[in-house]
Amino acid sequence: MFKILVTDKVSEEGLKKLYAHKDFIVEHKPGIAPQDLKAVIGQYDGLIVRNQTKVTKDIIEAAGNLRVIARAGVGVDNIDVDAATRKGIIVVNSPGGNTISATEHTLAMMLSLSRNIPQAHRSASRGKWEREKFKGVELFKKTLGIIGTGKIGTEVTKRAKAFEMTVLGYDPYLTEERASKLGIKKATLDEIAAQSDFITLHTPLMKETRHMIDETFLAKTKKGVRIINCARGGLVDEQALLKALKEGRVAGAALDVFEKEPEITPGLLELPNVIVTPHLGASTQEAQIRVAVDVSEEIINIFESQAIRNAINMPQTSGENWERMEPYLLLGEQVAQLGIQLLREAPEKIEITYAGDLLEEDTKLLTRTIIKGILSHHLGSTVNLVNALHLLKEQGLTYNIQRNASFKGFSNYLELSLYKEGKQVNIGASIINGFGGRIVKLNDYRVDIRPEQHLLYIRHLDIPGMIGQVGSILGDNDTNIGTMQVGRKEIGGEAIMVLTLDKTVSRKVLDQLRGLIGMKDVQILELTTGYTFQEEPFVEV
Repeated sequence: MFKILVTDKVSEEGLKKLYAHKDFIVEHKPGIAPQDLKAVIGQYDGLIVRNQTKVTKDIIEAAGNLRVIARAGVGVDNIDVDAATRKGIIVVNSPGGNTISATEHTLAMMLSLSRNIPQAHRSASRGKWEREKFKGVELFKKTLGIIGTGKIGTEVTKRAKAFEMTVLGYDPYLTEERASKLGIKKATLDEIAAQSDFITLHTPLMKETRHMIDETFLAKTKKGVRIINCARGGLVDEQALLKALKEGRVAGAALDVFEKEPEITPGLLELPNVIVTPHLGASTQEAQIRVAVDVSEEIINIFESQAIRNAINMPQTSGENWERMEPYLLLGEQVAQLGIQLLREAPEKIEITYAGDLLEEDTKLLTRTIIKGILSHHLGSTVNLVNALHLLKEQGLTYNIQRNASFKGFSNYLELSLYKEGKQVNIGASIINGFGGRIVKLNDYRVDIRPEQHLLYIRHLDIPGMIGQVGSILGDNDTNIGTMQVGRKEIGGEAIMVLTLDKTVSRKVLDQLRGLIGMKDVQILELTTGYTFQEEPFVEV
């Protein structure tokens, strides 16, 4: 018998399968104090939480029998995933359970914003009758810009079409074919800004998307645009939005999520054309039942057949395989990050080549690591090693593995090639005995680059003084160069420089470098310097 502990209010109806299963005993201790949870957690094989219980490292260390932690919902901020992984505990969630609820809340916020419903209710409930004051606008025939066309963005699209709205969609992985199937127009962010009457956000929060709706974006928007954010706080620069609302460029905003919850930027609440809700996107009875059903089924599958569908941490691998592959996992992730940043857009085809010693290894985990590194640049933390290949397929992408037995030059070698509409990026890498991971090929250039956190990539004409000018600009801006690699094909032709820096550089410095005569391209590349799960293997359950 497996004992499962539920420590938060989780739908009883959603847990029916778990209750009815002959191999499981389910106990409820909602609101249990952290010290009490730590004292009893050793008795249980599984733990189900929502967002109230904090599953800390101390609790995980005390969990001698625990094999799975299930979050009945999406986010796992309340779970120390790294500690769970080191302990060999699977962490799962329910990523799709709230899709419909979040979709409907988005439409509710859009309609409320267009017809001033909360403001009119407040006025009427105080005995006033201000019909002229709350004159609204229709959704009919308006243009809706959807940023992020994943599950929720797709469902919003379907419902917006019922209002006969023209829908523009932006997503790094949205193809013309998929856009056509959805009945929408694939658009750039600038096109969405310039043409949309309403803009709604449905993208993960990460480095690339933080403050994507900022002062620069808002300056490009159509005057009178209305903005809806039921996705993630931090996607919108609230101060920039506040300014645009006061200036009248933005006619209104409907916000369910905020940068520093539960705090809301005070100025926003003072404006009559802003409506807010306290992060209610997933707060429906049906969504709570669905997420409970999801985690119940996941737990049963894990204990019965070891099948894992929605794991946040690593898939299963043997300790032996882990030990041999561990150095390549970090290098594979760095190669992926380097490739996707140099391509500068989502690829349409991925090719991975293994040679040398890697021909004798099980490279499935390495392949997943590389795919995860590629997709994470645009999809953020929604991508993990378990779902990477599924998400790749969902985005309509293909990948191909080549094994080159005749390869010469390195005892081990991996190469990543990314393709997009005639553009191609090739990154070759190897583990050099005694020196660690090295990037040894960058497109058509042979290089020897140690992957560091901050890299500066420069493509330029091979003219005298270029290296000195680059060094002077960086020195004048208090930026230290760790190493420099240069490569060229012919004297006076095109050449590259790759520098490792002690810190990143500002846009001002990049602009100075771009202004040099003979400069073709300047780009900062940011790489991971430590593999997330390198401390201990995730052993077979």
